[in-house]
Amino acid sequence: MKFLADMGISPKTVSFLQNLGYQAAHLHQEGLDRLSDSEILQKARLDGSILLTHDLDFGDLLAASESELPSVIIFRLRNMHPERVNLHLNSILIKHAQELVQGVVITIAEGGTRVRHLPIVAKSNEEK
Repeated sequence: MKFLADMGISPKTVSFLQNLGYQAAHLHQEGLDRLSDSEILQKARLDGSILLTHDLDFGDLLAASESELPSVIIFRLRNMHPERVNLHLNSILIKHAQELVQGVVITIAEGGTRVRHLPIVAKSNEEK
C-alpha cells in the first residue's frame, strides 16, 4: 500500500508508515502545498495512494464523483499528535487492509471508526 498525507497530517506519520515498510509521501515534502482538494484526490488516485487527511471535504468529493478509489482515511480526533494518529492508523491498517485496497472512506473519531465502501452513491428520494 502507498499513502499520501494531506497538509494537516504530520510528517512524523509519514515516517511512521515508512518505518512499517509502506511507501508514503507528504504533500509538503513534494512541494504540493497549494493543490486544491480535487487535485489532491486526483493525485492520490493516479498514484494508487491512500489519502490521509483531517478534512471532511474529501468524503464529499468522493460521494459526488461516485469514484471507487482512492481510499481515504479521515482523522477527526481532538488530539492530533502524531503518536495518537499513528496508534489509530496502525489499528486501521491491521483491521481494514483489504478494504483499503478495494476502496473505502474510513473516518476515525473519538467515538469510534466509520467505514464506508466506495463508491458512495446517494439514495434517491424514493429509496429513503
